[in-house]
Amino acid sequence: MVLDRPVAPDPYELLPAVPSFGVTSADVTDGQPLKDDQVAAHGNSSPQLSWEAGPEGTQSYVVTCFDPDAPTPSGFWHWVLVDLPADVTSLDAGAGAEGASLPGGAFMCRNDGGPKAFMGAAPPEGDQVHRYYFVVHAVKEPSLGVDSDASPAVVSFNLAFKTLARGMVVGTYQH
Repeated sequence: MVLDRPVAPDPYELLPAVPSFGVTSADVTDGQPLKDDQVAAHGNSSPQLSWEAGPEGTQSYVVTCFDPDAPTPSGFWHWVLVDLPADVTSLDAGAGAEGASLPGGAFMCRNDGGPKAFMGAAPPEGDQVHRYYFVVHAVKEPSLGVDSDASPAVVSFNLAFKTLARGMVVGTYQH
């Protein structure tokens, strides 16, 4: 049974417009179902991601994974990785594991499930197809100005004012 809800808009269309740059993945194909590795009940591993260097002035990156289709008014944050150094333009699969070694002063904030790590797709059984926005944000400061106890909403609020550009790849999943 599919829950009868309207499809949420692209959440990034609601934010101030910024230039985009390319993001690719060996694990996520834009608009296609996620591999089992990115599903909570199976691999629960963050995907490999690569991106073009951000525009001039990029001093760091933030990587997030957001599901706007979760049956909540605020969607569901699966991953929040903050303060990646500006010379980093890729992450290996599994970089979002709890306690993973991250470059420079990068760190993870809690996802909406609780851990400071990546949490794979886990929509309710029978729910509509969910979209998973893997987004790389080019930030104009070396630090976003939050710590690992910041909520995803606080990280997003800061990104609204400090993002120079963003790129994304969107996977889907239905249980």
